Amino acid sequence: MSVQTAPTTTSATSNGSRDDRIELHRRTVDKLLIAFGVIAAMVLAAVGGLLTWGSTFAGDYVQDELESQNIFFPDEASLAEEGREDLVQYADGQVTTGQEAEAYASYIDGHLQGIADGQTYSQIDDRGAAQAVVEAEEAGASTEEIAELQATADELRGQRDSLFRGETLRGLLLSTYAWSTVGRIAAIAAWVAFVGAAVMLALVVAGVLHVKRSKA
Repeated sequence: MSVQTAPTTTSATSNGSRDDRIELHRRTVDKLLIAFGVIAAMVLAAVGGLLTWGSTFAGDYVQDELESQNIFFPDEASLAEEGREDLVQYADGQVTTGQEAEAYASYIDGHLQGIADGQTYSQIDDRGAAQAVVEAEEAGASTEEIAELQATADELRGQRDSLFRGETLRGLLLSTYAWSTVGRIAAIAAWVAFVGAAVMLALVVAGVLHVKRSKA
């Protein structure tokens, strides 16, 4: 009784070792690149769409919020009188954009600088001045001295209140300007993404045409 075995198809090198090389055809590489290009184009298009939505949302939100505040710049003569020639271009205009919000924040800051010699809200010690009045009354100080201390406390309290309101409004306007800037950056990024998607799509078309030509 005899046993027959089928011959193996594995190739061997000249020294008898097994050859494990994998052949990758050019057409296979082309198809892989085309698939990658399609995926990349779809991702870039989706990113561009999301960035466009974000930019539109930021722009509309900023405009709606500013319009609801009804903030207007003074007239040209008033701005010139205050030495704000840099803001004359906005004279009599309503604040509706991020750039205008930044400009009006600068206008507010000019007024704040003249309230307490450049001090900020947190630097005004109105509570200490009020305490000085109480201590003077408890110590039996004269009416004139108490009145003088009270006038100082009232002045500091008024300055602190004005600075608080001004700094709050200025901070809100600058935050609006920041969101407006983010929206503009998103719009630019969206255009870059759309251009990248168009380039990838063109490369995919070129790859498909190349594969079709290679079949002929």
